Amino acid sequence: MNQPDSKIIAGAAIKLALTESREAEKELKAALAAEGIRATAVDYGGEFLTSVQKVVERAVVAAKREGVIAGSHQEEGGVAGATREALSQIMPKALGLNVGGKVGVARKGEHVAVAIFFAIGLLHLNEVAIGLGHRAI
Repeated sequence: MNQPDSKIIAGAAIKLALTESREAEKELKAALAAEGIRATAVDYGGEFLTSVQKVVERAVVAAKREGVIAGSHQEEGGVAGATREALSQIMPKALGLNVGGKVGVARKGEHVAVAIFFAIGLLHLNEVAIGLGHRAI
């Protein structure tokens, strides 16, 4: 049974967000490209509430820079919307705390997915959370 593109790219975005090094990220991006999936990732850290706009901007800029999307309003809006959706899933745990981690963006055809993996810090006690958003563009 063939998996729908939305499931494939969601998995790709999650895998990218979980990569532990730039080398692993580069290898995964090459493997995904061989499957027709364009992808990128960007690191981020800071206080959650004041970081929301910066995370969205970084995801859009990285997606444009790496050729995951073109510069159209629809494609930029798709990545921004998927990123905000992923952030909203993390918000209950992260509100008022510091976060650090990686944002993965993947696209195949009209489907784009954004996965965010963050460690959420409170003193030396860290929680982890992952959020996932999808848009058709």
